[in-house]
Amino acid sequence: MNGKFFDLKKEKQDRMINASLKVFALNGYRHASTDDIVREAAISKGLLFHYFGSKLGVYTFVYDYSVRYMTLELRTAVDPGEQDIFELFRQTESARLHAMRGYPHMQQFLNRSLAEDVSEVLVAVEEKKNDLLAVYEAIRAQADLRALPDGVDGAKLWKMLDLTIKGLMTERFQDASFQPDMLFQEVVGYLDMMKALTFR
Repeated sequence: MNGKFFDLKKEKQDRMINASLKVFALNGYRHASTDDIVREAAISKGLLFHYFGSKLGVYTFVYDYSVRYMTLELRTAVDPGEQDIFELFRQTESARLHAMRGYPHMQQFLNRSLAEDVSEVLVAVEEKKNDLLAVYEAIRAQADLRALPDGVDGAKLWKMLDLTIKGLMTERFQDASFQPDMLFQEVVGYLDMMKALTFR
């Protein structure tokens, strides 16, 4: 992590982080522009490069920051003793909601990062990517899929819920009036509906 950056006022830090998350989430690394980041953050390009050195430096910083932040939120929100698949999803989304209140584009940035294909980016974030995937895998391992009714494939149900939530997020993210709390309520509605259908 960049120690000098954290000497800045928190408001300026968050402006720079949020601008970077938004630009990378919308465009991916290859098509993201540092000009767009500095415009969004209302800072000079010289200041951005002073703290991060390059576009790759910005990306790896916000990736590392996002993984640390999201890991903390997940460990706080997800009960390590919970086994119900639907409740685990709800708690996971609650963690993401809490993160998105301060950093609205963080989860979409993390989702988008999974599709990155630029080799220097893949190498730079590999360790942190594996750290975050391990946190999600640990949550998934908590689910007692034996509690599901006969004929319900737990792995397919998990994938369906995951893809539904990612799809909702992508759809809402396109809307300039994106509100994390509204997305959370929509996700919970889908989880409740799927739970009712699963156990009917």
